[in-house]
Amino acid sequence: MIAWLGFGVLVAVMLALDLGVFHRKEHEVRMKEAILWSVLWTVVALIFNGGIYLVQGRELAMQFLAGYILERTLSFDNLFVFLLVFNYFQLPARYHHKVLFWGIFGALLFRAIFIGFGLGLLHYFTWMIYVFGAILIWTGAKLALEKDKKVEPEKNIFVRWFRKFFAVTDDYCEGKFFARIRGVLYATPLMVILLVIESTDVVFAIDSIPAILAISQNIFIVYTSNIFAILGLRSLYFAIAELMKLFHFLHYGLSLILVLIGVKMLIAHFYHLPTVAALGSILLILVLSVIASILWPQKSGETNPSS
Repeated sequence: MIAWLGFGVLVAVMLALDLGVFHRKEHEVRMKEAILWSVLWTVVALIFNGGIYLVQGRELAMQFLAGYILERTLSFDNLFVFLLVFNYFQLPARYHHKVLFWGIFGALLFRAIFIGFGLGLLHYFTWMIYVFGAILIWTGAKLALEKDKKVEPEKNIFVRWFRKFFAVTDDYCEGKFFARIRGVLYATPLMVILLVIESTDVVFAIDSIPAILAISQNIFIVYTSNIFAILGLRSLYFAIAELMKLFHFLHYGLSLILVLIGVKMLIAHFYHLPTVAALGSILLILVLSVIASILWPQKSGETNPSS
């Protein structure tokens, strides 16, 4: 209980500083600011990891670190979808941080639900580990073969349901989610974008939660590593698009990691892959993806599979 309380207080304080102090006034987040915030979240996560090592031991600390790196790596591709959504709606840059920030609260809730549900399935139906493993392998293969990501918000079930209850304004009404016009409550496009982002995160969780459950089935380790990874990467969103374009082989590295974790789940009852080995494999694939991107740069005119 103390560990959960400490985690909750730490995240609440950091988010309060983020929105209430450093982003009290809406502005376009520059790359330098984005990198600084991402580094800060990374340092906080590593300090938290050190606390786990001191209190709960080396194995759980290694599980946290592996889960954190895995989740952070898999989130790279998801951030590209956010970029596509913002471009689709032509969202002014000064509102990007606001949408991503409030999207975090949905992520906190939905990740808790998915993690609890996944652990429950594994506890009562041990054979579900094979289902999760197969899902990861299929997702990894699909990701490797994927040519173009398309965003079609008008087909999003949450957006279609929402529009039945609220009319949506044409402008952003100074960054508000809702606006009262002539006595009638309207939603703004900012609220629609937030719904798209949240629903995208739900779909992403269906892939990423089974992956992290292959690393650990300790609910505290799984949830905290998941949330710290999300918080850190969303801070780096504003620079991530350029990184993904530069390291174009990273897309295939992500698919290979998913397949690797899927295989780990499929053979779990026959062979236990140590956490250190899983962590080392993830880091090795990342390093090789970056090196390959540098040695064989993308030719002019070629399209990145994630773009």
